[in-house]
Amino acid sequence: MEVPIWEKLNLTIEEAAKYSGIGTNRLRDIVAQPSCPFVLHIGTKKLIKRKLFEKYLESATVL
Repeated sequence: MEVPIWEKLNLTIEEAAKYSGIGTNRLRDIVAQPSCPFVLHIGTKKLIKRKLFEKYLESATVL
């Protein structure tokens, strides 16, 4: 059984790209910023905290 993207707590870069419509390269640039509030580092893997990502998108004016 696979959990739908909108119910997951954390998303991969690819899932976040599908969810938001933002390209994977742009998302990688955003999460590479030290001040990124919604990135979760698991070793070399980067996950996106979905709820914080949604808040970020709601408040962002230019990406």
